[in-house]
Amino acid sequence: MRHRKAGLKLNRSSSHRSAMFRNMVTSLIKYDRITTTDTKAKALRGMADRLITLAKRGDLHARRQAMSIVREKDVVHKLFETANERFGAISGGYTRVVKAGFRPGDAARMAIIELVTPDTTAKKKPAKKKKAAKEKAPAPLAAAATDASAPETTAAEETAAPTSDAVDVSADTPDAEPEVEAIAGDPAAEEADAAVAAAPQEEADAAPAAEETAPATPEDDTTEKK
Repeated sequence: MRHRKAGLKLNRSSSHRSAMFRNMVTSLIKYDRITTTDTKAKALRGMADRLITLAKRGDLHARRQAMSIVREKDVVHKLFETANERFGAISGGYTRVVKAGFRPGDAARMAIIELVTPDTTAKKKPAKKKKAAKEKAPAPLAAAATDASAPETTAAEETAAPTSDAVDVSADTPDAEPEVEAIAGDPAAEEADAAVAAAPQEEADAAPAAEETAPATPEDDTTEKK
């Protein structure tokens, strides 16, 4: 059974394979990208991610573990200085593999492996609110209902208008006389009441006199002759 034998042999011995991956990861950290075969690039991702995780931890033990893989002190120092600032916002996925066509000669699949620089300035788009859209939908229907009820109210007001006008006209007629309350002990008020009471009698006396002084009409003459 093939237990504890994960990974690709790449037609190399274990010492050759480990030395090759050390050199490749050192070049990747130093130059941020390298070009290799697609199979080697996929096998290199795990080692690069482990080194960046050690650099983000940043203690002395992590630095010594990284030095056991990368033998160049300057590269390890650069990685530990920039790891938290560059990869602090993400937890994994520090590398990217891009296809680069085929190699001339043996037609091997080529790829570019590079370190990812996360864009922290990008803002997330706000999620669309479905509830707000549903609440806004009945608004036109409500507006149409108010428009439809408007003519009915105006018609009701027009029908009710003449009644109010009639009341106002009856109130403004000159025949209506305001009631005057007499003040007790006021001589001016008593004289006014006496003049009002004497006015009908004077009109009744003046009516027969007007009938006597009126001239006789031709119709009255004909009736006398007959």
